[in-house]
Amino acid sequence: MIDVEDLLDLVRNYNPKADEALIREAYAFGEAAHQGQFRKSGEPYFTHPVEVAALLTEVHMDDATIITALLHDTVEDTGVTYNKIVEKFGNEVAELVDGVTKLTNLELSSVETAQAENFRKLLMAMSKDVRVLLVKLADRLHNMRTIKSLPPEKQQKKARETMEIYAPLAGRMGMQYIREELEDLCFAILNPEARHSIMRRFLNLRNETGDLIPVIIEDIKLALEKAGVIAHVTGREKRPYSIWRKMEEKKQGFSRLSDIYAFRIITRNEQDAYAALGAVHQRWAAIPGRFKDYISQPKSNGYRSLHTTVSGRDGKRVEIQIRTREMHIVAQSGVAAHWSYRDGEKVENKFAVDPFGWLRSLTEGFETADNPEDFLEHVKLEMFQDQVFCFSPKGDVINLPRGATPIDFAYAIHTRIGDSCVGAKVDGNRVPLWTRLRNGQSVEIIRAEGQRPQPSWEDMVITGRAKSAIRRSLREDHRAAHIRLGTEIARVALEKIGKKSTDKALSTAAKTMSIGTKDDLLAKLGTTEVTGRDLCKALYPELVRDDVVRNEGDSPSVVGLKPGETHLPALCCQPLPGERIVGITVRGKGVKVHAIDCEALVNYEESPDRWVDLRWTEGSAKAEHETAIEVIMANDTGVLGRICTLIGEHHANISNIDFLDRKPDFFRIKFVLEVRDYEHLLRIQTAIEADSDIASVTRVKDPAKDKLDRVK
Repeated sequence: MIDVEDLLDLVRNYNPKADEALIREAYAFGEAAHQGQFRKSGEPYFTHPVEVAALLTEVHMDDATIITALLHDTVEDTGVTYNKIVEKFGNEVAELVDGVTKLTNLELSSVETAQAENFRKLLMAMSKDVRVLLVKLADRLHNMRTIKSLPPEKQQKKARETMEIYAPLAGRMGMQYIREELEDLCFAILNPEARHSIMRRFLNLRNETGDLIPVIIEDIKLALEKAGVIAHVTGREKRPYSIWRKMEEKKQGFSRLSDIYAFRIITRNEQDAYAALGAVHQRWAAIPGRFKDYISQPKSNGYRSLHTTVSGRDGKRVEIQIRTREMHIVAQSGVAAHWSYRDGEKVENKFAVDPFGWLRSLTEGFETADNPEDFLEHVKLEMFQDQVFCFSPKGDVINLPRGATPIDFAYAIHTRIGDSCVGAKVDGNRVPLWTRLRNGQSVEIIRAEGQRPQPSWEDMVITGRAKSAIRRSLREDHRAAHIRLGTEIARVALEKIGKKSTDKALSTAAKTMSIGTKDDLLAKLGTTEVTGRDLCKALYPELVRDDVVRNEGDSPSVVGLKPGETHLPALCCQPLPGERIVGITVRGKGVKVHAIDCEALVNYEESPDRWVDLRWTEGSAKAEHETAIEVIMANDTGVLGRICTLIGEHHANISNIDFLDRKPDFFRIKFVLEVRDYEHLLRIQTAIEADSDIASVTRVKDPAKDKLDRVK
C-alpha cells in the first residue's frame, strides 16, 4: 500500500504548496475508518482509496479532490457521517464526498428504464461539481484493474456498466487515457478470446518485423530536424480494444489493418505544430480523408490536436497526432485541466474548458427527452460518436457526431428548422436527406411551411436531439389525428341521443371522467380508450339507459333449452338473432350457442349427443349483440370518420376499434359492433362497402376461440 509520504511526494511533484498537514490528517482518518475492512482480494480496504488518490495526482488535481479520494468510501462503508466530514475537512470536501457516495449508490447496470433514470441522476449528482465524476472515474479505474478477485458474473456486470457508461464519459471529458484503459480492461472480460487473438497477432508481427516503434520515431525526428522543428516524439502500439473496434468497423482482418501504430509530436507552439505537419507530409504520403484539424476546430471538451495518417516505412500506415504542450495537458487531463496545478500554482491553461460549460453541453437538449429510455439513448449517442464540423451558409460551425445527416444538421440549428426540412444542399449540390456529412462541408437546409417530420427520418438521424424532436413531433401528429377522429365519434354518439357535441359539453365530460382536458378526452375517443357510449353516459346517464331499451319489444330469446338450462353465445362465431343456430353442451357451463355455419362445430362431429337443436324467437332485438367486422380502407383524410358516422347513423354502437395493419396506402381495421340482429349487421356492411374508399368488408369469425371458450 502507498504510504502517506509516498502519496505526498506525488502531490509535491506538481504542487509544492499543497496543504500536507490536511492530506496527512485525511490519510490517517480514512485508514482508521476502514480499519478491519478488507477487499475481496484480501488486501486492507484502505489500499483502494489511496490508489484512487494516487491516480488523481497524475492529472495534477487540487488538495480537495485528493482528500475526497482518500475519504470517498467512508460515509458509505463506515460509521462516519456527513457532519463529521464537514467538521474535520470543511464543506467543500464534504459536498464532494457526498456526491461520490450518491454516484456509488446508483445501480447503473440494472434494467434499461432504471438504468436510464439512474444515469439522469448521475448527471444531476455531478452537476454541482464535476470533480465528483473525476473521483468516480479514478475509483472505477482502480476497481477494474483489480476486478479479478470478484466472481465471474459480477465481473461481467461491472465490465458492461463500465463499457456503456464510464468509459464513454471519460472520453467525453477528454480523459482519453482513462477511457482507453477502461475499454481494454472491459474487453478482456467481455470478449477475452478476441483480445487474446489480437495480442498473439501483435507478438507475431513483432517477431516478423522487429520493434518498429523506435525506428519510426527516429525517422520522424530526422524529418523534423531537417525542417528545423524542435519537438518531443513518442510512439506506441494501439490498445487491443482499439484495434478490434477498428476491425469491426471496417470489416477487415488484422493482416489488412495497417494503422496499428500511433505517434505523438509535442511542439513548443502552434506555429511549430503546423510546421511539423508540413515536414511529415513532405517526408511521407498522406492517406486521403485521414486528416483532421482539431486545433482550428476543437472538440467540445477542449481537445486540440492535428491528426494525420501517412504511409510510412514498408508501406505501414502510421497515425500521427501533433499538438503543443498546453494542448497535450488538456488532451491528457480533459476537463480536469481546469483544476490542474504546477509548481504550487493553479495552471491557467487557455485551452482548458470551463467544466460547468462542458456539463451544459453534455446535457443540452436532454430535457426534450420525454422518457428515461430516450434520455439514455441520447446520452449514449452523444458520448460514443466522434465529431465532424460542418458550416452553415452564414459560416457558423456546427459540431455533429460522425455519420450525421442533413436532418441532424437542421435540428442542431433549431427544432423549427428540423421540423420544416424538405431538402438539403451540401457544397451547393442537392443531396438526399440520408447523406452522411463529412468534415468541412457547407450545408444549406431547404425548408417548406407546413412540412412535418416523417417516420422514416428516425432511421436516418443519429443525434439524440434529432431523434427526440422527431419522436415528439410524430406523437403530436398522431394525437392530432386521434383528436380529429374523437371529435367525429363524439358528434355521432351525442347526436344519437339527440344532443350536440359542444366544447362545454366535452369539457364537462372530461372533468366528470377525470381525464384532464377536452382534447385529452377526444384523443382517448380516437384511440378507443373511451367509447362514445362512455361519453354519453358521463353526460346523460338517463338517456343512455333509455337508448339501450328504446327499440320496441323484447329481445329474441333462444328456444330449445331444457328448463333451468343456461346459454351463452360462442366466442368463435358470436351468433346474432336471425341466424340459424345450434347448441353445444359444455359440462358445468350450460349450452354454447353457435351459428350453424361455424367452423368450430367440426370439433364436435364425434359427439352428436352434445348437440342441441335451437332457434331464435320472433321479436325486435335491442342493439346489444356483439359482433366484429374487418374493413380494409384507403389511408386518406376523413375515411375513418365517415365509416364511424355510417355505423352511428345505423344506430349501432362501436365498442372497440383495433388497427390490425397500417400501410402507407391502406388500413386494415377491426370494428367491434353492438347490433340488433343479423339483418342489421348486413345493412351496415352494405352501407360501408358502398363507400368508394373501402376495399372490402368482412365479418370476423375466429374458430380458434372455441378452445378458449371451452376453457373459460
